[in-house]
Amino acid sequence: MRIVLLRHGKPDVPELGRMRVSELCHWIKAYNSAGLKRSQRPSEKAVEIAAGCNVVVCSDLPRSAESAEILGVEVVDFKASIFREMELPSANWPSPRLPPEIWAVFFRVLWFLGYSSKGESLREARMRALSGANRLEAIAEKHGSVILIGHGLLNRSIAKALLKNGWAGPLDPGKNYWGFGVYERRTGL
Repeated sequence: MRIVLLRHGKPDVPELGRMRVSELCHWIKAYNSAGLKRSQRPSEKAVEIAAGCNVVVCSDLPRSAESAEILGVEVVDFKASIFREMELPSANWPSPRLPPEIWAVFFRVLWFLGYSSKGESLREARMRALSGANRLEAIAEKHGSVILIGHGLLNRSIAKALLKNGWAGPLDPGKNYWGFGVYERRTGL
């Protein structure tokens, strides 16, 4: 049995410029509704590994489904919100105007420290990742192989769950766009 965790291609996010922390929700919405930059293509190895899987699973975000399209594979199972990226919290504090990427890093650090206002907590996100890993295991058991065209943090959390459940593969399935990790069930388990 085999599970492949592949990160989507690079999103084509509109440039919104510097913003206050209270405006970050607009950037998050734009990021989540963005398609892909068509100029950045997957490696031949990513295309090959995707084509070799019996079932393709995506999140319900456009960048995930468009990545499947670019890879030349058909989503034959479902597009599920369980496989969305781990949410960023937000706030409505007085703040300076900074690039949204700076705010995203700031809030991701806060999130890891326990802040989750207006979003899912780290604990909730990890539980969702565990549920996602269980779903992928069930699909792999039934069909032999499955690829999740997912998201960076969620893929890493699913990878940790798979490793704890006896799968062999890398701890990090790939931070870069189109990066992937292959997980195989250890024999005798």
